[in-house]
Amino acid sequence: MIDYHLHLWEHSQSDVGYALDQVAAYCERAVSEGVSELALTEHAFRFRDVVQSVGDFWTREGHEPSGAMAEYFDFHARNSLSDYVTFAQRAKDEGLPIRIGLEVDLYRGRMEPLAELLAQFPFDVLIGSVHWLDQWLFDDLDSELQMAEWRRRDVGDVWRDYGEAMLELAQSRVVDVLAHPDVIKVAGYRPANPEALWEVITEAATSADLSVEVSSAGWFKPAQEAYPAPGLLDRLVSAGVRFTTASDAHRVERVAARLAEVGDLLSMRGVTTLAAYEGRRRVNVPLRGGSPVHSE
Repeated sequence: MIDYHLHLWEHSQSDVGYALDQVAAYCERAVSEGVSELALTEHAFRFRDVVQSVGDFWTREGHEPSGAMAEYFDFHARNSLSDYVTFAQRAKDEGLPIRIGLEVDLYRGRMEPLAELLAQFPFDVLIGSVHWLDQWLFDDLDSELQMAEWRRRDVGDVWRDYGEAMLELAQSRVVDVLAHPDVIKVAGYRPANPEALWEVITEAATSADLSVEVSSAGWFKPAQEAYPAPGLLDRLVSAGVRFTTASDAHRVERVAARLAEVGDLLSMRGVTTLAAYEGRRRVNVPLRGGSPVHSE
């Protein structure tokens, strides 16, 4: 097994530091859970370099709820991408079983300059996410302002907009993996017809030849199920999509959490290999244990 979605810091932290002991503890925890390789994938919006590259995109994306995105980025974007990559490379050079990654959101109209920035660093894997629609941080469960939007919007329209964003992210060709692909269900709001989104996500993955993350994180949210949903996972498997596995942990106690169950979801559908990455090249590895099968 692999855990290809890990963060160094909690969302409540702003100015942050780096500790090799923390990554070593992540690795120790992972090994105890049968996980042999990890990817550090801190949020791109944590870094000043990224925000300078994409600019204040929220001013072009409407104003609901007013001011939320500006405040969010002012709080989070206080760190150096170069420092982060240097630290991750040091951990890798120390022999810890990690890959250097980043979780990259969709920045409409600004993905090309962002790609140019990211190309300057030795990333092994870039995972792609959609965490906001316009200025709406739909997965900020601790914000009453953000959660109130769920109660006033049409859920079907929200899921459609999310699907369009995921397709745009995939077609930008900036990322290698679609992370928590149906995270739009995080707060527990679902339309009568989720299959419409499932079709779009499957198209997004196959059209850009992206791997898709199977994540245990949804089990710890109001969604109360893994990402992706069983029906979406069935479609992705049928379409021949490759998969990574992930916990989306922000602290050591959650590293590799319930990944054995994630493995079961895949194995019962006939999946025997996972997609690992090195230097942004996909390498097929056995679902459980063993050595790489081949690279692409």
